[in-house]
Parts: sequence; C-alpha cells; structure tokens
Amino acid sequence: MVSQVGFGGSCHWCTEAVFQSLKGVLHVEQGWISSSERHLSFSEAVIVHFQPDAIALEVLIAIHLHTHSCTSKHSMRSKYRSAIYTFTDPQAQLSRQALANLQHEFRDEILTQVIPFQNFKLNQKRYLNYYYSNPDKPFCKNIVNPKLRLLLEQFSSAVDHGRLPAARLLEG
Repeated sequence: MVSQVGFGGSCHWCTEAVFQSLKGVLHVEQGWISSSERHLSFSEAVIVHFQPDAIALEVLIAIHLHTHSCTSKHSMRSKYRSAIYTFTDPQAQLSRQALANLQHEFRDEILTQVIPFQNFKLNQKRYLNYYYSNPDKPFCKNIVNPKLRLLLEQFSSAVDHGRLPAARLLEG
C-alpha cells in the first residue's frame, strides 16, 4: 500500500532532498501546495509518496519538524508555510496527535499546522530532483547538506544509506 502526505516549511529543494533520502519513500513531488479558506495561496511544499509499513507517518512528521524551522515566526512564513497537508481525516487526526507527542522535543511551540490538501502545482522539470542532480552547487552544499547531516545524525535508521552516502556529506 502507498500513502501520500504533503509537507511544507522550508525551501522545497531542501524538503525534497530530505524525503528522497529515506527508506520507504517511493517518490517526492516538489512544487507548491494550497488548501482552502485561510490557506488559498500556494506555498512551497512537497508531496511524499511512501509505504506506511516501511516508514510510519509519525516518523516522517518528526523528520519534517527537525529539518525546518517549525517553531519560527520568520518573515517568509507565507512562502514557506510550516504545514502537514493531509489527504484524509484519519491522517489529519494522526498528524495532530504526532505534533502533540513531539512538542516536548522543542523548547518553543511548534507552529506547524495540519491543513487539508487541496491543490498542487509541480515545479519546472529543471528544478525537480534538485539536490541529487546538483549536489556540488553552493546552495546544496551550504543549505541542504546541513539538513541531511542532521538527518543522518538523528534519524539514521530511517535513511536509505545507498541513496544518501554519509561520505558525501563529510566532504564539505
């Protein structure tokens, strides 16, 4: 069985690379997501297609929270909405419970919202799979690599080490 969930909160190149590096994730679509009512505007995000028997939604949520500024009220929040975009009511309930369970891992209040998924716009082809196509670009080395190092340090058992060799991150 394959499930899907959306995540937003940081540059979608970063978010895409994080989730592409995990066991049980089959595909990551990178672009912009919108919802309804208060969240009509599109915000950078990804849709993660995953196997729940290989990686639990709760683990994906924990990884998402730890790899972006989930407690920050920074000025770019409308472009980088901190969100879990859910596709079903049970998924929304599980996501809210996961946020509550993970709050103790953060000093400040988690600002990540659970929002129903509504619309998605895929990024241009040249920007898809950005990190794995351009690992030596300055953005990837300076911005994405620290998130992937954190992923290896805190969530090593969830990482697909064949896809994300630690040696690449230790080089620079």
